[in-house]
Amino acid sequence: MNNSNQTTLWGLIVKTSVVHTLTYFLMGILAYTFLNYSQSFAEGALACFMRPTDSPWVAAGPMLQPIRGLIFALAFYPLREIFFSRKNGWLILWWTLVALGILSTFGAAPGSVEGIIYTIIPTSITSYVEVVPQAFLLSAILYYWINHPEKKWMNWVMGILFLLVILMSVMGVMAANGTLQVPS
Repeated sequence: MNNSNQTTLWGLIVKTSVVHTLTYFLMGILAYTFLNYSQSFAEGALACFMRPTDSPWVAAGPMLQPIRGLIFALAFYPLREIFFSRKNGWLILWWTLVALGILSTFGAAPGSVEGIIYTIIPTSITSYVEVVPQAFLLSAILYYWINHPEKKWMNWVMGILFLLVILMSVMGVMAANGTLQVPS
């Protein structure tokens, strides 16, 4: 279980970007569907700072996630021994993401300690239903992929799914801009 020594920075950037984009897309679609984001983003406190779900920027979100994957990978790389070489390293990675990226952000993000203190945005369990499982999936899948480089099928599956998500995001931007006519 010491494949993190063999993990190059470039390999970690690619895998983190792919896994983050896929888990972000999956959890985003689920949250959009089951948490009624169209209405939530258009009313109340969220309407003041969230783009409407039919915005081209929202459609572009998935194809821009490799940027965040790069940032995550640059933070993970110096800590790769802790995150990817230990038996439960993925749990350490997950908790690090939850603690620093969700609960204890420096900005007053909704659902964070700062957000609870300084914003008027109501916090409920649904604030965490999308982001905590996404951090969990990112940690578990990335850990598995890094520690099983012999599973070439995973490279193919993850790569194909990644390309499909990027293509859907491009088509979403085109549809939101009116350059792609979606049959009704």
